Amino acid sequence: MNKLEIMKSSKLRGNVKISGSKNAVLPIIAASILTNEHCYIEDVPDLTDVKNMKDILVNIGVEIDWDKKNKILDVRADDIKSTDMTCEDIGQKIRASVLMLGPMLSRKGKTKICMPGGCVIGNRPIDLHIKGLTALGAHISMEHGYIEAIAKKLIGAKIYLDFPSVGATENIMMAAVMAEGKTTIENAAIEPEIVDLANFLLKMGADIKGAGTDTIIIEGVSKLHGVRHEIIPDRMEAGTFMIAAAITGGDLTIENIILDHVNPIIAKLEESNVTVEANDDRIRVKSNGKIKAVDITTLPFPGFPTDMQAPFMALMSIAEGTSVIVETIFENRFMHVGELIKMGANAKVEGRSCIIVGVNELMGANVYASDLRGGIALLLAGLCAEGKTVINDIKYIERGYEDVVEKFLSIGANIKKY
Repeated sequence: MNKLEIMKSSKLRGNVKISGSKNAVLPIIAASILTNEHCYIEDVPDLTDVKNMKDILVNIGVEIDWDKKNKILDVRADDIKSTDMTCEDIGQKIRASVLMLGPMLSRKGKTKICMPGGCVIGNRPIDLHIKGLTALGAHISMEHGYIEAIAKKLIGAKIYLDFPSVGATENIMMAAVMAEGKTTIENAAIEPEIVDLANFLLKMGADIKGAGTDTIIIEGVSKLHGVRHEIIPDRMEAGTFMIAAAITGGDLTIENIILDHVNPIIAKLEESNVTVEANDDRIRVKSNGKIKAVDITTLPFPGFPTDMQAPFMALMSIAEGTSVIVETIFENRFMHVGELIKMGANAKVEGRSCIIVGVNELMGANVYASDLRGGIALLLAGLCAEGKTVINDIKYIERGYEDVVEKFLSIGANIKKY
């Protein structure tokens, strides 16, 4: 297993460019099999999650050419040889494998996949995926760690989601675009990644209205065609570097962002005494190092994102005062707290809340990344901790951050991988 070694870093300064969004590119790769023509996906980040998604498709006969230098993925699914996607060594590593249900039902009428893997951050049921796809006419069974789905014909339906699940909304959209008749998704997720998927599908010839609102209406079409599409910037990576500037008292210009996507993070940073200057597709984040404790509650977009809860907790660990972080999305997303405590943080978990009393400084320690966002929180803490921090199991970090070491080195961080 590779490790990261981080020494206390001086104020981070310079410019950093944000990569394409992990959470947007994965469903779009899945959607690319809805046509037998070439789909060119641009600004694709070089992540292990993307590699795993690519390998899942290649295993069933999809042709994929990944130009990593130019960040372009060329997908052509003109000859899908199998509907069995139970490649366990890949499928169980990635949560997004479940997003193949919708497009495979639409394209081939059946599929079999492993129960999705990914980070262990709490109960992540797929009941809403099943509810939506069943409403469209699919028969879905789950046993022995596999999901099998069959649909002789998909027919539009009115679907209400009990929770605005991003994945369920995406899966239903991909299944509905070529279903017969009209599909209405109520209480749909409104995250930017939903809009990006809808824009990709619209370019392919889909008929979708309302993406970005809580009601999405889809009229099924008979055929979709190939497209060229650029992935939106990764708002979680942007938020991570914003926090990196704050936690080191630095001055960073973060390029390639969409301001509306990171407004919740900006609001909380400004509340914590960090200066943020926005200018078109870039922001400048400056901090004098005096961080004020603030409270946050994670919520679906446009609320504060659950993916930024752990990184923000690292910042609150050195803030003046006491902060309370309430996690409403995943019940087990405080696994990083024990590792931060090893580094000297004063934090206590009480149910779905974590109370953090800021300390003057953190101390380097040997810690373990238990998930993607928890791992990056430890990296951020290591930037301001006295001494050496070693992060084990960095495979989680590499699932969602492209060139993480190179990017941090370029802005003055004292970090290396070994």
